[in-house]
Amino acid sequence: MSVNLARTAEGWWVQAPAGMVQLDLPAGTTGELLTGRAALDRAIRTALDRADRAAEPGHARPVESLGLLSPVTVPTRVVAQAVNYRSHATDSGMDPDAVPPAFFRKTSHSITGPTGDIIRPDGVEFLDYEVELGLVLPRYVAALVVANDVSARQIQLTRTQFYESKSYPTFTPVGPWLTLVDAADLTRLTQLRLTLSVNGQVRQDNTVADMIVRPAQALTLLSRFQPLAAGDLLLTGTPAGTALTAPPKLMEKLGALLPPATRWRMFFRRQAGNPRYLHDGDVVTATIATADHMLDLGTQRTRVIGKSS
Repeated sequence: MSVNLARTAEGWWVQAPAGMVQLDLPAGTTGELLTGRAALDRAIRTALDRADRAAEPGHARPVESLGLLSPVTVPTRVVAQAVNYRSHATDSGMDPDAVPPAFFRKTSHSITGPTGDIIRPDGVEFLDYEVELGLVLPRYVAALVVANDVSARQIQLTRTQFYESKSYPTFTPVGPWLTLVDAADLTRLTQLRLTLSVNGQVRQDNTVADMIVRPAQALTLLSRFQPLAAGDLLLTGTPAGTALTAPPKLMEKLGALLPPATRWRMFFRRQAGNPRYLHDGDVVTATIATADHMLDLGTQRTRVIGKSS
């Protein structure tokens, strides 16, 4: 059965029916927490037992009273899968049955908490969102998190530069929960629904069943060339609904005849009229859960601000 943990400046907490209860653990990083799994399980049982005792009223605290940090600590390794949902492949003008597995890296410096600000860098006009299921490892999937792979599209497209476009500070909001999972939970991964809204308007809404390369296969492929350590984070792709979509086929063919500078100028002129890109003041809400909420990774709410704000 899944267990939800949270991290604050004071330490690690476990979600109980009465609220959040602090764990008596010295572990500071996510990797240390997951490596000492036996000690973690004991600490969780002790904390939940304390919360159940009527003799200790007020021991649990409302989650709203805590300053939640990212449950994935830094530095760490952040790996992401590109175009890994069938609906997103279609949105991107690709054949979902012909998309090869692809991975890229993000800096862990981009990780931020579940309630902070997404800071739009100066000069970035086409800021996009991507709700993603994050897998937190050691050698296997130990925990799940909600993540948002924020992307500066003009950098990504004009420079073919994923690393920079997705690695600015605050471009990877993570949390609120570090959801510990067992084998039974992992059999339900395809039932998880990813939903992202901007200012209350739903933009992305699909389940993991739409995923092309699922976690077991992704980890097998990664293990051939990329060692993964406890606390590392794998982002598994995003479903359809991002601001960026492929142009119509006819426009794409005509654009291919133009010089690159002219082609990109025309493309971003059209994109400037797309209201779905993020603007300063927008509130982005992302959640991942099964329909029965027995597996619930929580909800993150972040606000977009300009760098000079």
